[in-house]
Amino acid sequence: MKRIIIAGAILLLVFVATLSHSFYISSFTGHLTSLLEAAEARAEEEDWAAADELTLSAKSRWDAKGSYLHILLRHSDTDAVYTGFREVIEFIQCQEGGEYSAANARLIAELELLAEAEQLTLKNIL
Repeated sequence: MKRIIIAGAILLLVFVATLSHSFYISSFTGHLTSLLEAAEARAEEEDWAAADELTLSAKSRWDAKGSYLHILLRHSDTDAVYTGFREVIEFIQCQEGGEYSAANARLIAELELLAEAEQLTLKNIL
């Protein structure tokens, strides 16, 4: 009986950790997405300095969690987001409006897909 209780406790712990991770990734990527959308709005107003500042803020938050993200997420996903940040920052610095908007939309989509992939849903389990 003791083994069943210990096994159940471990299973419960893993389940809670999975839900916590899922919630954290969803919240984290949502915050980054908000910053990138605000940067997009600034770029549309030709305020490239503010767009750059907001994007760099989002990238620094991403970089600050780099170890956690590389340990718990697929490297291809984290690499795609990192590459997306680099691309967006380059277009901001060149003040290329159309290319920036497309690259920023791709980056936002990558972040949203990353959060979706970490959700505990039937689609992700099967």
